[in-house]
Amino acid sequence: REAPIPKMLTPCLLRRVVCTVPLVFVVALLLAEPVRSDQEAGTAIPAESRPCVDCHAFEFMQRALQDLKKTAYNLDTR
Repeated sequence: REAPIPKMLTPCLLRRVVCTVPLVFVVALLLAEPVRSDQEAGTAIPAESRPCVDCHAFEFMQRALQDLKKTAYNLDTR
């Protein structure tokens, strides 16, 4: 049978646990890498492979112009 923990040792162990747990938590927070809010996990695309904003606008305007030409042609043929 195991020996019981002495009554004086219990408050000492409890005090040590109460002091150690927050200390470990603070150290873990300090060592953890901060998460940037502007980047979601798994969505980073390298800048070299992303088209610039001007390219997106140009492509959009090209498609809009093609749609207008098709609409104008369809109206002319009616």
